[in-house]
Amino acid sequence: MHCQNYDRSTLTDLIGRREVFSRMGSGMAGLALASLLNDDAPRARAGTHNPHAGEPMGCHHAPRAKAVIQLFQHGGPSHMDLLDPKPELTKRDGQKMPAWFTDLVAISSHGGLMGVPFKFSKHGESGVEYSEIIPHTATCADDIAVIRSMYTEHNNHEQALWMMHTGRIITGRPSIGSWVSYALGSGNRDLPAYVVLRNDSSLPVDGTRNWSSGWLPPKYQGVHFRHNGPPVMHLQSETGVPESMQAMRLDLLRKLNAEHREQHPLIDPQLEARIASYELAARMQVSAQKALDLSEETKETQELYGIHEPTTQSYGKRCLMARRLVERGVRYVQIFVEGQIWDTHSDNANATKRCCLQTDKPTAALIKDLKRRGLFDSTLVVWGGEFGRTPVSQGGAGRDHHKQGFSVWMAGAGIKGGQAYGATDELGYHAVENRVKVADLHATILHLLGLDHARTTYHLHGRDERLTDVYDAKLLTPLLA
Repeated sequence: MHCQNYDRSTLTDLIGRREVFSRMGSGMAGLALASLLNDDAPRARAGTHNPHAGEPMGCHHAPRAKAVIQLFQHGGPSHMDLLDPKPELTKRDGQKMPAWFTDLVAISSHGGLMGVPFKFSKHGESGVEYSEIIPHTATCADDIAVIRSMYTEHNNHEQALWMMHTGRIITGRPSIGSWVSYALGSGNRDLPAYVVLRNDSSLPVDGTRNWSSGWLPPKYQGVHFRHNGPPVMHLQSETGVPESMQAMRLDLLRKLNAEHREQHPLIDPQLEARIASYELAARMQVSAQKALDLSEETKETQELYGIHEPTTQSYGKRCLMARRLVERGVRYVQIFVEGQIWDTHSDNANATKRCCLQTDKPTAALIKDLKRRGLFDSTLVVWGGEFGRTPVSQGGAGRDHHKQGFSVWMAGAGIKGGQAYGATDELGYHAVENRVKVADLHATILHLLGLDHARTTYHLHGRDERLTDVYDAKLLTPLLA
């Protein structure tokens, strides 16, 4: 599934410099188009798979999931306060940090052990324990598989974010959503395969790199849809052109594009990608507006997500938008919280409670709404951040970044709910049982979408790159139904 590529030198070798410009058209317009097309060209070697032609790779095996909704929790939620009960930690609250606690960030600034002020209780037929500050999520206990033994490779936000999104602690690689878009394409020709729902007024930490396509062609990067006002800025015509006239314009444009492709077959892959992007933008003028029109939802559904409550309004809208998008064929939807709210360096208990008040109700609403609309068995929901928090105090009442052990959860398509998989030690420091690295999580997500992580590759600079890279990724088979 390698990618075809014609860079500047290849084009010159094939048809000659002067002929390149004559084929591209005369004057500065031709030069501009040549530049644009070359800017879009992937840095990969020729092969059999051609992502520029809009041909998705397709599944390697029968998929369990048609779509993924990733609820990403920027900042790093505290696992022992939410999903991983540690009564021994609470019992030893205030005691000196054990000598075997190593590799903490700025270890000299940390205090002693800090217990959990929240009660845990069993929920559902499965009896999995959840914290009292996520009561809505707890009602979905039998649908959720909690992974309590995640670990990652870096304690800094940026590197941990790159790891969780792209599979490595280095920048410049494609996000998992871009890999899915590249491999499978969209299930709706009028909507992107990969959509990002974030706060409209600010970018999350690390900005657009969270959903970058890296060295994959730009068409595979995430598309930001706003949850207030027009879904995509500058998409609507500002000239007041009637729909009939706009349809005639687009029809003429398609005919001209077809003629141009016939005249310039050597640059067809790059030209096709650019034309496809413009045509998608034109179709989105109608489809995106309709897909995200929450007024079509019943009052009961809107209340379920809390979109009329100040605390849950923003996150609730995005969760409801995500359901409407996967319902219409979008393949991968990422929801980001405001800023970095889970980064609870000070007053961890109250800060974590505030995060839960914003996200808990909409999260549970999403699961329940997917179930009642028959989408749960085909939609994978993934919840978690880039790392967890320390079992020791920071600055008196805060918790610092923690990579050695933390929790995420999965629910929906192909997941056996009602379980807690793996474990950290009695104080929540190390993942000690059924340890799960990020590559294992990525491989399992791809598997549920019908993709073999080892065969989902992109040939770049003589190497078959993949999301799981050099890691010996293992499928989390105990989680699979």
